[in-house]
Amino acid sequence: MIPDYQTLMLPVLRLAAKGETRVADVAERIADELGLKPEERDQLLPSGRQRLLHNRIHWAKFYMSKAGLIASPARGRFFATDKGRALLATAPERIDVSLLMREPVFREFYRNEGVLTEDEVASAKPSEATPGTTTPEEQIDAAHAALTAALRDELLERILSNSPTFFEQLIVDLLVAMGYGGSHKDAAAQLGRSGDGGVDGIVNEDRLGLDRIYVQAKRYVPGNPVGRPDVNGFVGSLVGLGATKGVFVTTSTFSQPARDYVKHLAQRIILIDGRELADLMIEHDVGVRGYRAVEFKRLDEDFFSDE
Repeated sequence: MIPDYQTLMLPVLRLAAKGETRVADVAERIADELGLKPEERDQLLPSGRQRLLHNRIHWAKFYMSKAGLIASPARGRFFATDKGRALLATAPERIDVSLLMREPVFREFYRNEGVLTEDEVASAKPSEATPGTTTPEEQIDAAHAALTAALRDELLERILSNSPTFFEQLIVDLLVAMGYGGSHKDAAAQLGRSGDGGVDGIVNEDRLGLDRIYVQAKRYVPGNPVGRPDVNGFVGSLVGLGATKGVFVTTSTFSQPARDYVKHLAQRIILIDGRELADLMIEHDVGVRGYRAVEFKRLDEDFFSDE
């Protein structure tokens, strides 16, 4: 298990005290010391933009630099300062934000960043000013995940509260947004009219109509999963039509036997459950729209390079 960024402060400072180093080198050493598995070493933030261990080491280094324990002499490199070495000489069991708050320069940093007000800086005990164990990126990703989960639930509730015709049109909108079916007109003309037992519609895989995808859509309430018999009936229809590709969409879930059944078929069958349906709608802006964009910027190291 990867420690939180505050737990990493002490081992990061110890390694920095051995000489100038980099986050990547420190991460490798700490991963070895902790016996982290390859998948833990490569674990990414939910955003997928950075390794989790590297991110936590970065923030451990950043906070300690604000307390004067670490300095960076060059791009991407850092070492322990005399103050950092002096702290290690006291053999601390742990270094965390509570301990860093003893440094006036760090408390001033917190006040300037809006973490504490001037009155709180003057009166708060270090332990009262300690933030959570997650880094800012992790907090952002967690908030984004929570908002997305709430939006996903809202989408499924709205779909179930509307008519079957609305659901068919939603599938048309989604498939076209994903690049299938050609135009809305072409896709709508095919979907919902097939009537070939077990098949609700047909859409072109590409705009030229070189191949077709057969679609089945079931608007089931949560807790009522689509089982293997329903999927088997859909597959049987594809066989009768000589089709090789199908998409089965439901607002509910698929039973495990249904999912296992499609893994070894000659036909390519994609099962899209309610969660995946909502996620695709969010990804392709179907039934949703952006209301706020927040841009985060990073230092441009190349700008400050003398090379």
